[in-house]
Amino acid sequence: MSVRRSLTYSFLMLGFLVASITALSLAAGTAMPKSGGVVNVYSYRQPFLVEPLFAKFSEQTGIEVKVIFAKKGLIERIATEGIHSPADIVLTVDIGRLQAARAIAQEVSSPLLERHIPAAARGQDDKWFGLTWRARIAYVAKDRVQENTLSFADLADPAYRGRICLRSGQHPYNVALFAAMLEHLGEAEFKNWLRGLKANLAAKPSGNDRAQVRKVYGGACDIAIGNTYYMGKMQTNEKKPEQKEWAKSVKLIFPTMPSGGAHMNVSGMAMAKYAPNRANAQKLMEFLVSREAQEIYAEVNFEYPVRSDVAASERVKSWGAFTPDSLALDRIATQRTRASQLVDEVSFNDGP
Repeated sequence: MSVRRSLTYSFLMLGFLVASITALSLAAGTAMPKSGGVVNVYSYRQPFLVEPLFAKFSEQTGIEVKVIFAKKGLIERIATEGIHSPADIVLTVDIGRLQAARAIAQEVSSPLLERHIPAAARGQDDKWFGLTWRARIAYVAKDRVQENTLSFADLADPAYRGRICLRSGQHPYNVALFAAMLEHLGEAEFKNWLRGLKANLAAKPSGNDRAQVRKVYGGACDIAIGNTYYMGKMQTNEKKPEQKEWAKSVKLIFPTMPSGGAHMNVSGMAMAKYAPNRANAQKLMEFLVSREAQEIYAEVNFEYPVRSDVAASERVKSWGAFTPDSLALDRIATQRTRASQLVDEVSFNDGP
């Protein structure tokens, strides 16, 4: 073969290789990345909440954030995808869901995350990390309840017979609350408390947290249990302005756990076990606990920043001060299964 024909052949082969690599990249959904690369997020959290954060992160780092949003099934999807999963980070809420995410997560060693996220709000194995706090509180009828303080133990007192509204006892938010009470009380005392709470229900548990506040507004009960941020959602709901009236009808009380603090839960994150963009994923996780991101995250969804040096929004602060329960979420997670079993054992969801 002549030198000229050899060079021509080499250039043709080089072109073929470049074209092949480009085609393979496109087929894999990773078309030639920008200089900052990408990070793939599977999010249970809604677009309006996290997209402003991702936009700010990309602006600062040049890293593109690709997101899949879903209400359920993302953790199972990552497990099914296995080693070929494109997922880098999972965003979700509730200690139960974060605990489930451990099965598809990897340990992340980050001094920055450890510095800004208290030990009670992250897994002991560094496989999940809290981003915001939310408290489970009492929405109390202003015109029918004189008390300004309550404990969760009080809610099982016969004085509140027929006066309490609650969603399903098997909903993750209530299972977390019950698991915390189980950890504090021990099984025998907890079971008695759960029976007392059941006896005090105004009706069979049904609906979501906001529906319980609607029932208080309508006079069906005097006390509803729900997460703090729903107050903000009702107070600012322009599409359903009737919810503003529900919010005006109640005052907020932060019932205390047996230790004296309010029951807390979290929204949080985990890095997928086979994250293909691990370095970028850790950068995003660390950005989400930056002062700027914590302020945005907490403001948009009316939650409490996980960082102690970042203040809650003015609206959230207006709901009142409280002391959080010191019980670590990992301890709550260990009691979730038994708490759920006890909910069924006392037929809690059958109502009073």
